[in-house]
Amino acid sequence: MDTADARPFPAEQDAAARGLGISLVPRDEDGTFDDAASAQGLTAEAGVKTMVAKVSGGKAVFVLIPGTRRLDWSRLRALLAVNKASLVPPATALELTGYESGTITPLGSRSALPVYADERIRGRRIGMGSGSRDFLLFTDADALLASLSATLGDITTETPGT
Repeated sequence: MDTADARPFPAEQDAAARGLGISLVPRDEDGTFDDAASAQGLTAEAGVKTMVAKVSGGKAVFVLIPGTRRLDWSRLRALLAVNKASLVPPATALELTGYESGTITPLGSRSALPVYADERIRGRRIGMGSGSRDFLLFTDADALLASLSATLGDITTETPGT
């Protein structure tokens, strides 16, 4: 299902339904983001990680953060107004989204989960998982966040050593 023959991907279909312009860019054999981003005129800072977290009460949410930053769990809990939050295991993320770890995107997910995003994502073109190991998805962050009705907040810290 990860081949170009399986297109359009669920993320493509969902983006089209939302009126969201996207570009799917093939990943290099090593699967890294940097080369695909460079081909789009972007740097590594444009990368966005999508995670699935479980919060108090068993509710699952999407969390989007800049790829060069680290999720601050206490800030996320404060934004969500919950006492507990943790990543779901990869098998649970696959069950909820239909996507393997490393390819997760809110677009085309099996489950319509609320989206929480770090405010630093705004105002630029970003790259993220497409649901396929073969492609990365690039889009305008503001349009994506609006289409997902994302809640924004300061939920990250600098990655040590950067």
